[in-house]
Amino acid sequence: MTTFRYTLLALLICILSASCYTFSGISIGDNVKTFYVIRFKDNAPNAPPTLAQTLTFALDQKVRTEARLVENQVTPDIEFIGTLVDFRVTSEAPRANETTALNRLTVTTAVEYINNVETDKGWKKNFSHFFDFPSTTDLSSVQEAALDEIVNQIMEYIFNEAFADW
Repeated sequence: MTTFRYTLLALLICILSASCYTFSGISIGDNVKTFYVIRFKDNAPNAPPTLAQTLTFALDQKVRTEARLVENQVTPDIEFIGTLVDFRVTSEAPRANETTALNRLTVTTAVEYINNVETDKGWKKNFSHFFDFPSTTDLSSVQEAALDEIVNQIMEYIFNEAFADW
């Protein structure tokens, strides 16, 4: 009977400790409660006119849904200041007869992360991602899907840099 009690106690401890632990890897100080994403500046020639706004909205939504922070425009604990730096299509995978098999759309952003509570945790970094598509395909026919993938991945990079404790 005592073996049963010890097994039951061990099982109960495992269940209780698992409920207190998170596998998300997010590390946000207890005294950090608010955030604000300042509208991304658009310094990228040839970028779609709404891309900077899309980046701002995507980062705001990422932080809002995956962190426990509340938006505060007046006195945020954490601020993100972003710039759309580059929007470029390049030729990749050269073939014979001086043609290419692939084109690559690359988007680059510069982000400053300001932690007004833990000031030593701030940083400035560039984040970039690309999308390859056949050279026989026009950019306008893949641009929406390409930008969805690129923006989602860049948001993942920014979020992980700001909050992941790996």
